[in-house]
Amino acid sequence: METFDFRITGMTCEHCANSLSNAMAKVQGVQRAAVSYQEQHARVVAEPGVQVDAIIQAVRDEGYDVQLVMPTNQRKDGPGQGLKVAIIGSGSAAFAAALRAIEEGARVTIIEAGTIGGTCVNVGCVPSKIMIRAAQLAHQQTHHPFVGLERHAPAIDRATLVKQQQSRVDELRQNKYQAILESNPDISFMRGKARFVDTHTVEVTRSDGTVKEIRADRILIATGRSPTVPDIPGLADTPYWTSTEALVAETLPKHLIIVGASVVAVELAQAFLRLGTMVTLIARSKMLSREDPDIGAALHAALVAEGMQVLTHTQIRNVTHRGTAFEVDIGGRKIAGDQLLMAAGRTPNTAELNLEAAGVSVDPSGAVIIDTHMRTSVPHIYAAGDCTNQPQYVYVAAASGTRAAANMVGGDESLDLTTMPAVIFTDPQVATVGMTEAEAKAQGIPSDSRTLLLENVPRALANFATTGFIKLVANRDTGHLLGAQIVSAEAGEMIQTAALAMRSRMTVKELGEQLFPYLTMVEGLKLCAQTFFKDVKQLSCCAS
Repeated sequence: METFDFRITGMTCEHCANSLSNAMAKVQGVQRAAVSYQEQHARVVAEPGVQVDAIIQAVRDEGYDVQLVMPTNQRKDGPGQGLKVAIIGSGSAAFAAALRAIEEGARVTIIEAGTIGGTCVNVGCVPSKIMIRAAQLAHQQTHHPFVGLERHAPAIDRATLVKQQQSRVDELRQNKYQAILESNPDISFMRGKARFVDTHTVEVTRSDGTVKEIRADRILIATGRSPTVPDIPGLADTPYWTSTEALVAETLPKHLIIVGASVVAVELAQAFLRLGTMVTLIARSKMLSREDPDIGAALHAALVAEGMQVLTHTQIRNVTHRGTAFEVDIGGRKIAGDQLLMAAGRTPNTAELNLEAAGVSVDPSGAVIIDTHMRTSVPHIYAAGDCTNQPQYVYVAAASGTRAAANMVGGDESLDLTTMPAVIFTDPQVATVGMTEAEAKAQGIPSDSRTLLLENVPRALANFATTGFIKLVANRDTGHLLGAQIVSAEAGEMIQTAALAMRSRMTVKELGEQLFPYLTMVEGLKLCAQTFFKDVKQLSCCAS
């Protein structure tokens, strides 16, 4: 016979334990099952070769969370041996931290009030990129540049697109998050809202109102962000969308009004436009105002050329909704549409954590303030991901979570963001790394820059797609590459080359002397680098 121990969460009484015991005993090969409500534990004796997954599924079918507990003599030793770690949140930062912590011997409890997996897989990166890709293909059927290919308007079934999109979301959430819980017995999962009681204690309120206290040696805050809803008169009384609702909407609005002009706003604006919706974008200042001015201007022009109405330096006075129509008052003019999308930034999910009780400092927006080692103002409390004052990218969150966990057990790992690449998935894409000219000047670094229009990049000419540019910023005295800003098709695939060049402390001359495969977009980086010391217009098509 074989003996298996399981950790079960969600039981509220002895009746729950009895029901589970009966359910587990019915699994083929199980001889007996003893379930303890008080210890939230089950011990199963079964015949050799029993399907453990079947036992786990039997528990899940009863509505409880379950993890197989590895025997103590099989656990890994490490600097975190015996350490109890509580993680609030279940996104990329949380899971990266949990995996690193158990590698070091710690025991981890993940606390989550909502859907497991966080923003990226559920309501961010994954569904938005699927929608953007579908919209790009729809657009190309009508607007491709090749004269010998028939152009035709696509038939769009939005409900079916959403079904496929969400199926992939569900698949990734299961494979990349839920399956990790199932296969790692040293990670416990607790569902409920977390709130600090003191520096070492978090209370978790479950959906049924019961409260459980978790005491931990180390705590990680990884609660992410949610869409910001501006305080605009009348808005709260209307059925407006945030990005969450927009991504799963099964019908396309005839006229969508979007408030915002940063990453989420411009990505979704173009996607809806390409799927056949009339789009009006309202920007409080200008498009992508935090980027190099040339980037915002180039993308603005590209979106207007596709048919989008873009209103910059525009303030909204109030919003009304009557029947099926929204009306947005921008002062002296009213804009009517059948749907309104608020995409004016994201707010840290920290307001309900009672951080004051733990002494954790936040900035004016509510973001947890951390150093390069992911430490908060309290030595044993760490934070990672979008809820912090770090850049809001899933790969930054994951890297931060890993380093936070290492430091929890005595490590000294930091995160260097000086060569952090960033991508906006419009078409053309926007990709950046390092400093702009303005940032170099602000830091007192003597700089020089060159801008190469895509009409000078052979692959762009071959694609009949020359909208955009490549800009490189270099130290005027040493020639070292300081930054890159790209507006181009495939910019997201190109930017990592610039990031690696910066990481390697290459000069623009060294970059311009590298071998790049001909008729690739990334060759544009080499050509732009060469403009610092030669006229690329005088070169033959593949000369270097």
